[in-house]
Amino acid sequence: MSTHPLCHWIPYRLQPKDGLVNWLCTEGQRFDAPFFEETIARCLSHPHNSGRFKTRTTLDNLPTLAQTVPALEPSAFIFHVSRCGSTLLSQLLSLSERHIVLSEVPLLDEVLRLSERSAAWPSAFCDNLFRAVIQLLGHRRTGVETHLFVKVDSWHVFFYETIRRIYPSVPIILLYRSPNEVVASHQKRPGMQAVPGLLPAHWFGLKPADAVQMTREPYTAQVLSSYLSRFRAITQTDRNAFLFPYQPNGMAMMQQLTRQLDLSLNTKEWEAIAKRSPFHAKYPDKSFTEELPFRAIPDYLQPAMHHFDQLNTITLTAHS
Repeated sequence: MSTHPLCHWIPYRLQPKDGLVNWLCTEGQRFDAPFFEETIARCLSHPHNSGRFKTRTTLDNLPTLAQTVPALEPSAFIFHVSRCGSTLLSQLLSLSERHIVLSEVPLLDEVLRLSERSAAWPSAFCDNLFRAVIQLLGHRRTGVETHLFVKVDSWHVFFYETIRRIYPSVPIILLYRSPNEVVASHQKRPGMQAVPGLLPAHWFGLKPADAVQMTREPYTAQVLSSYLSRFRAITQTDRNAFLFPYQPNGMAMMQQLTRQLDLSLNTKEWEAIAKRSPFHAKYPDKSFTEELPFRAIPDYLQPAMHHFDQLNTITLTAHS
């Protein structure tokens, strides 16, 4: 068990106008919720976090603080197109006490978008800040941790160059799925990437005025087309980026991941994975059932389906 002063503390929210970052006491809380914001919600009720006074430091002090903790280097970054098994994969990884899993951390999103939102924060500083946040979130607390996995938000594929610049050799997993199935899932429970206007339109090759005029399904199809196109570009130049097509079977996903990363799991960990796999990624108490895709592929989905077919060809070639 770590006795470091920051053992039970993590940075979790920026105040960029003031040059500050808010801290949160975790009091030994493991990062095993489907999404990191759920971990934050659990911690906010702690007396250290719910009192009148808040714990803050300056942003430029984070890299210095990060150098004092026993940090793990990331074992892999998990990129995804949403609704493609990434949440289940992160849940299965978190079953092992040897793994730290950072699943869509809001603070990492804030840091990645900081220089884009304000010229006051140069990209070199933001790069150092991103690394510092990962070190502070992913440092060894119990002493048994050996691996750190970072699942980013789906739109962070547009920050691939930034992440690869900071971590030039860390494996990148690219999880993808048939666009008609992803759109069908977003029809039932839309994520923010499926709502026109919530994310910068230029990421997806759209003008803001055009994006807000689009209905949800064609907009989501354009988002997916942008994601899959970027995945293809990444695989053409990055030898340490690996395509993972969607598999509803969690055991099969984990077997593929352990082979790709040369990751060893013991019998107890595999048994826990087998027990957790049949359940819903976001609702662990509910059995998983497949989403129903469109019976026919609409015209607006054809470009995304083209990119999907190209990725499948690359995947088949790599495995042949």
